[in-house]
Amino acid sequence: MMLRANGLEFACDVAGEGPDVALCLHGFPESRFSWRYQLPVLADAGWRTVAPDLRGYGGSSRPSGKAAYHIDHLVDDVAAMFDALGARRKLLVAHDWGAAIAWVVAMRRAVPLDGLIIMNVPHPTVFGELIAHYWPQRLKSWYVAFFQIPSLPEFLLRQRRAEAIANAFLNMAVNKAMFPPEVLEVYRQNALQPGALTAMINYYRANLGLLDEVAAQITVPTLMLWGEEDKALDLKLTENYGRHVRDFTLQRFPNVSHWVQQEAPDAVNAAMLAWLREKRLVPAEMRL
Repeated sequence: MMLRANGLEFACDVAGEGPDVALCLHGFPESRFSWRYQLPVLADAGWRTVAPDLRGYGGSSRPSGKAAYHIDHLVDDVAAMFDALGARRKLLVAHDWGAAIAWVVAMRRAVPLDGLIIMNVPHPTVFGELIAHYWPQRLKSWYVAFFQIPSLPEFLLRQRRAEAIANAFLNMAVNKAMFPPEVLEVYRQNALQPGALTAMINYYRANLGLLDEVAAQITVPTLMLWGEEDKALDLKLTENYGRHVRDFTLQRFPNVSHWVQQEAPDAVNAAMLAWLREKRLVPAEMRL
């Protein structure tokens, strides 16, 4: 399905129907395909589940210029997609860069959310406080500085049919069997589209000030799911959420990498369903 919102076209995978919409936001260097295991489960739980390619990715519109990928536009995309879908209840499910966007949506109260599910990306303030003094996380975040270099990251990531994109999954994954060649090929092909790599990296270039976002306390019920073997984000980033999120639930998954919803889909889906029942975010007959 193509969804028009905020002046752009978004390629979406959809499961389920009805006015209660779960919007699933992917990360870097992924696409809507990363939610293939979650769409039918959330749809069975009563949510019309929509997974778009974010702007610049896959089959969605690819505006030019770094400024087009600033967090203000990314937040506006989310609000406009919910509006275009005619959403009554609104659930935001997000991973990696999608989760960074989702945190800001909730902090700004840009959308009246009913629930927020975050996967393997910390609250911006938590990240900023840790990286200010914790060298292990500074070292893990080296790639953010590398991505600021013009053109070179795109050139290197494009080589050998975007082999580095495939390796981003394989090198980080614990269970590499979840990323067979046919799965990696989807991400390689997306990255090889004209202009796609620049658009994807512009998320990093346009948002260096994201850690300065004013951190109003989040009041929407929030579930954070975290693969403990994340090589890019330290486990300490799951701590100290009490003053940032009023209703916060954390579930960590040992022996699972950053790619949590793809690498451990059964465990992730079970955790989401249990939390949705607890927060009364599924139909009454499913709350037992």
